[in-house]
Amino acid sequence: MLDEPAAGLTHAEVGELAETIAAIRDEFDLTVLLVEHHMAMVMAISDQIVVLDFGSKIAEGTPETVARDPRVIEAYLGSGP
Repeated sequence: MLDEPAAGLTHAEVGELAETIAAIRDEFDLTVLLVEHHMAMVMAISDQIVVLDFGSKIAEGTPETVARDPRVIEAYLGSGP
């Protein structure tokens, strides 16, 4: 379990961290539970995602499914002007 491992990292460091997590996961055939707000990193290395909004689950599925979910878009990207 990793809780906010990208906090405080530069963009380049986040990329390196994502590669390292994925490599360890793949090499040792592990399941990784990642709690993270850096959405690009989450989307890049996750097979399945559960999205919470104030402690309530609003979406679950593949990165592609979650990225298209209107509740996720509203909660994390805003609903527009």
